[in-house]
Amino acid sequence: MGDKSIDQKVDYYTDGSESGLSEEYWVDWFLRAKGNEYFCEVDEDFITDRFNLTGLSTEVSHLQYAAELITDALDLDSFQDPVRQEIDADAKHLYGLIHARYILTPRGLTKMMEKYKLAHFGKCPRVNCYFNPLLPVGLYDVAGQSSVKLYCTKCEDLYIPKSTRHANIDGAYFGTSFPAMILQAFPQLLPTKTNERHVPTIFGFKMHEHAKWARWQDKQRQEMNKRIQQYNKEQQNIQQLKAQPNNSTPSVQSQQSQTKSQSQQSQSRSPSAQPQVEAA
Repeated sequence: MGDKSIDQKVDYYTDGSESGLSEEYWVDWFLRAKGNEYFCEVDEDFITDRFNLTGLSTEVSHLQYAAELITDALDLDSFQDPVRQEIDADAKHLYGLIHARYILTPRGLTKMMEKYKLAHFGKCPRVNCYFNPLLPVGLYDVAGQSSVKLYCTKCEDLYIPKSTRHANIDGAYFGTSFPAMILQAFPQLLPTKTNERHVPTIFGFKMHEHAKWARWQDKQRQEMNKRIQQYNKEQQNIQQLKAQPNNSTPSVQSQQSQTKSQSQQSQSRSPSAQPQVEAA
């Protein structure tokens, strides 16, 4: 009987019902709910730190109550049904907004890195990526603009989650900076890039138009690499010139002293020419 009642509780909350009647911790229930597999556990210290809630009062109407509900410091049964539902929805929204900030911290990046290794966010559907794990990313940092997308670190393209539960998650709960931040923190996650692509053939012969298009793409890629190399060389030259300001200063000063001496000589010659004219 006891195990059955526990299962009923979990199913009850998984269906999106009110979360104030359970003896389970709110964060544990939220993470176990279907569709929330992309989220990691945010530390309670991070949630209770008022600095991390800066600017969220405009996004969440019941900010204080929602934060207390997340940290299990609020008795939701003491509120009437309309307000209780609002606080419950605000708590879920607040957790998502806090989650976007938490996963940019070292501890949050570590947790998300472990989920990435286990492919909790799915694998790239592109054949030539060979099931490379995906990373969640938002197109906007403001909530309500777009749902979460999945970024492949190999082909560097975006994909829509397969599950409708995941596709309905707000992209602001992960933010636009997360993939670049985690790859910068853990560069070993970067896979080996490949230019491999499918080439359609007819009885083993490449199609002329497609082959022409492939050659054009290769040419554009080579030209882009040349431009990047030239740009890097120019930046290095600029940095070298900036690093040698003191060496060019003496030459400038010597030129100024030479021009000054020449002007003085010309001035000294001009008075001597006037007496000769008067003597004549």
